Amino acid sequence: MPSSEQIADHDERGLPLHDLPVLKSGAGLDLLRGVRVIDLTTSVAGPYAPMLLSDFGAEVIKVERSEGDDARDWGPPFLDGESLWFAAVNRNKKSVVVDLGGENGRAALDGLIATGDVFITNQPPSVQKKLGLDHDSVRAIRQDIVFTSITGFGLGGARADLTCYDLIAEGYSGIMDLTGEAGGEAQKIGAPAADMLAGQDAAMATIAALFDRASSGKGRLIDVSLVESMTRFLSCRAVAYLGSGEVPTRSGGTDSVIAIYQAFETADEPLTLGLGNDAIWKRFWQAVGDPDYAARPEFSNNALRRQHRATIVERIQSIMKTAPRDRWLALFAEQRVPAGPINGVDAVAADPELQRRGMFYALDDNGRLVPQVGLGIRVDGEAGTARSVPPTLGSGLR
Repeated sequence: MPSSEQIADHDERGLPLHDLPVLKSGAGLDLLRGVRVIDLTTSVAGPYAPMLLSDFGAEVIKVERSEGDDARDWGPPFLDGESLWFAAVNRNKKSVVVDLGGENGRAALDGLIATGDVFITNQPPSVQKKLGLDHDSVRAIRQDIVFTSITGFGLGGARADLTCYDLIAEGYSGIMDLTGEAGGEAQKIGAPAADMLAGQDAAMATIAALFDRASSGKGRLIDVSLVESMTRFLSCRAVAYLGSGEVPTRSGGTDSVIAIYQAFETADEPLTLGLGNDAIWKRFWQAVGDPDYAARPEFSNNALRRQHRATIVERIQSIMKTAPRDRWLALFAEQRVPAGPINGVDAVAADPELQRRGMFYALDDNGRLVPQVGLGIRVDGEAGTARSVPPTLGSGLR
């Protein structure tokens, strides 16, 4: 944890969160009202799933060890002594501390499970069994509970009990092998993609199971793995390989099935450009003042343009270098040509349209501001409002 002096120094320099829209906690979305989730997860993938459920209205009780969720110690950066990584995936929750080694603690947990509609864990299957928190044990307490497990490799198979993090899952899935410059080293995606995708999958499957339970009365066992969620992310590349035998390789993102679909340098900042169909191809060349180039017969469809990709890319690059990025973006917006900037996180967070739609905000906790990234899903025109900031350890059910 940082010292109070370090925190004060950081505050004196000013923080980006002070430039965010400030929101008070509110009722939020209520599509899952009445659903109680017992959350025994730690780190990122596990906590993200129940937080998504909470954003849709579920009540989430976060059950923690005396030392708390592992992510509480992940930093720097910290804000007011609390991990910002923890804050990213734990809003709307209530925290209770339970000592599973003690008789009273286990009884308290069993009592919570009995009141729960959903039980979410991200312990490996052998640990679930050892703690008596596997599917069979939990179902013995509440038969119709939706039991959601998030692990590295799934509940069965030769790798089931191997320890896994996002980095490991990205390597297993093949995504790292495809990420990076041609001839360069494999690279991890710049965010915990496997964690976030697995958390989304777990939330989606849990909601589907709750929908089914409303009519069938049955609970379900949901088995989500980081490796499989990350592998599904590769579907377009994997299916293309399976049907063609062509193994994709790292190329810096310039080998899309779309002929022109990559970043280009301009006179100042780079931009991205996607000429996804014949009409856009023609609009692009009209916009840059060379419609005859678009009409050349050797470029008449995407397959032919792929054959001549290097020649076309060289031509486009020479044109893009003649003007600054913002001039091109304004022109392409007017001509309906898909293009955009390559934003840093600072620019994304300051984007006025994303802020307007509720994507970034600071939650006011009695004068203390806590930055948040919104759900990014609007329901009936509303972005939803957080009900509470991420809980302090053992803050209780109030």
